[in-house]
Amino acid sequence: MSKDTKLPKNTDQLPVASKKEVADFLGKLATIPQGGGDARLIFALDATASRQPTWDMATQLQAEMFQVAQSLGGLQIQLCYFRGLGDFFHSNWHSSGDELLQKMLGIQCQAGATQLWRLLSHAMGENEKKKIKGVVFIGDAMEEMPDRLNQLAGKMGLLNVPLFMFQEHGDPVARRTFTELSRLSGGAYSQFDASSAAQLRELLQAVAVYAAGGLKALKDYSKSSGEAVKLLERQIKS
Repeated sequence: MSKDTKLPKNTDQLPVASKKEVADFLGKLATIPQGGGDARLIFALDATASRQPTWDMATQLQAEMFQVAQSLGGLQIQLCYFRGLGDFFHSNWHSSGDELLQKMLGIQCQAGATQLWRLLSHAMGENEKKKIKGVVFIGDAMEEMPDRLNQLAGKMGLLNVPLFMFQEHGDPVARRTFTELSRLSGGAYSQFDASSAAQLRELLQAVAVYAAGGLKALKDYSKSSGEAVKLLERQIKS
């Protein structure tokens, strides 16, 4: 993200594309070959206690994102989350949204500190095994050393593994760190709250479009989407 880019303080004030516009675009994009449906995307969540009030919303939005990915010709998704005292979980790679949804329904948030370093290290390891298209993260806090995280994000940028950091609420420490991580990795940052779920839904769908179809597909998608998606598209390193 360039220094001149200003992030919206309240994304629910931005216009959202109509359901018909999104459906029409996805219908067209679904006819384009997307490389055999082998694109891989990590979807990660902060499952510490502060996230409990909006956990159900995140679960529903993830399911909708996966449905969009399937309409694009398929996308392999791995679910990750951290919680409690050092509890870090990652699923196998799944092409079925139902399987991941069932896993998310079984998660209970637990008090604990953030483990972003562990998440980024895990993503780097997965990328060494087989190329991944990026990492989506939804969280509301950051309790680690930023320099340590920035080093990993910089390495991910060199490997073209962007971080899509979606921040719930407005904690300033998390905002600074999430913004820098997304910039260093060539990804994008956005902020949301419980009243702007529609914006987060559209942004997650945009990430699925990008992972499955690349930057060109995202540029096409952003033409019929709200301003939040256009901002995300402008942030991503071409």
